[in-house]
Amino acid sequence: MRRRALAGAMVVVLAGCSAPSGTASPAKAEETVVLGLGSEPDTLDPVLGYAADGGSLLYDGLVRRTPALDLQPALAEALPQVEGTEVTFKLRQGVTFHDGRPLTGADVAYTYTQVLKAANNSPIRGDYAAIDRVDAPDARTVVFRLKYPYAPILQRATLGIVPAGSVTSGSAAPVGTGPYAFVSWTKGDKITLRANDRYWGGAPAVKKLVLAYTADDNARATRMAAGEFTAAELPPKAVARFRNQPGTTVHEAPTADYRGVMFPLGRPVTGDLAIRRALSLAVDRAAMVTAILAGAGSPAYGPVAPGTPWHNPAVAGPGTPDRDAAVRVLEEAGWKAGADGVRAKDGTPARFTLMYPAGDSLRKELALAVASDAKRVGIDIRLAGLDWDAIEPRMGEDALMMGYGTPFDPDYLNYELFHSSFAGQGFFNPGRYRDPEVDRALETGRETSDPAARKRAYDEFQRRISDDAVWLYLVYLKHTYVVRGKWSGLTVGVEPHEHATGGLFGTVANWKPVP
Repeated sequence: MRRRALAGAMVVVLAGCSAPSGTASPAKAEETVVLGLGSEPDTLDPVLGYAADGGSLLYDGLVRRTPALDLQPALAEALPQVEGTEVTFKLRQGVTFHDGRPLTGADVAYTYTQVLKAANNSPIRGDYAAIDRVDAPDARTVVFRLKYPYAPILQRATLGIVPAGSVTSGSAAPVGTGPYAFVSWTKGDKITLRANDRYWGGAPAVKKLVLAYTADDNARATRMAAGEFTAAELPPKAVARFRNQPGTTVHEAPTADYRGVMFPLGRPVTGDLAIRRALSLAVDRAAMVTAILAGAGSPAYGPVAPGTPWHNPAVAGPGTPDRDAAVRVLEEAGWKAGADGVRAKDGTPARFTLMYPAGDSLRKELALAVASDAKRVGIDIRLAGLDWDAIEPRMGEDALMMGYGTPFDPDYLNYELFHSSFAGQGFFNPGRYRDPEVDRALETGRETSDPAARKRAYDEFQRRISDDAVWLYLVYLKHTYVVRGKWSGLTVGVEPHEHATGGLFGTVANWKPVP
């Protein structure tokens, strides 16, 4: 979860299937797609953080990512050279917004300026800290002027572009240049989109999209089984029933999406390094992968996924728990066993609350497993399934089963999650971690363009947060999807945590039904 954006699902309604509330049955079912999402976005405004990393169907960035994570030009006609502190883009000709206005460099400059404007309080403003300003010397030219050479600047050019003068407000209808245009939004229910038949990349075959929200995993699986949805993103265990079902296909996508426990570091129990290290030794990650993920994942020990170029292989752990070692860590730190089986230190019991979003069955199961493993070494974890509105104000007091992760540049997410300047800023660094060496490593990684120096910086960053056991990393997921019917243009790729607007279903503009 990043900025409260959770894993989503996409669903397609065919003839004879019941539609979500308020959705009319289409004349041609194959021309309508209903996207069944696990959580509703707070906003559809890129300036306020919507789909900033790409994958939106409403907006285009200057560049876009392929499923293989390669960068391609989108609104830019070509990928520019990145050298020094000026990067110049030339815009593609003939692109128009959904309302017919032509795209110009002024629109690009406006979008980035609004993100950087302090008064807008954009939650992604820190992602663009390297940008001093963005100029538009003419209608087809955009110049990024940087405070320092910033290697991932092209990665940041996936931000969706809005027309100059757009109102940064939830009341304004969003306008972009993407393959789909906004029609309506019924809060708590659905968003309806229509195909942009003038799309510069070609008109989509699927003419209508409905984003229907079903937060509860089990309810989403039930609706899929009932025939309401033709495709859905579901937890790994929930797809098992569909694997041998005629007419359906299960897709597994590799990801950098992890789940782990965020610790509030200012509290007496979770702030004790011995407690956090003992938990890392005690939990059975392999069992979680087998029993909870149904094999669709792998153990996690840090925030940079194995198999990606930036992963530090020294940050690893045993395949099985070492509870004897966990007990030794606790004993040496003064956490002594009590008569009730719960350890205590200086009169404080080894007890804390672990929150999880109530409708997320996967996080609930992981929380139950952590609590069970912790009990075996004398740590008492009380579980609390809550909604996000109840969770957010408690993150400084109670632990939380969180999800994050990206296969993109390591500057993504990690700066906000672990740099001290973001301590306590909502879902960024909610545990209030502060370490000068980690700050320096993250700043070096952000501000140098030398690949070897960046790799050393991110290796050091990973080592330090592992030594400090800042999070209890548990598992990396595979995203699992069920699709009914046959479609061309559906492409599996490497996915980040946020796959509500991208991932396998982010290619829906290319989908065509196969007879």
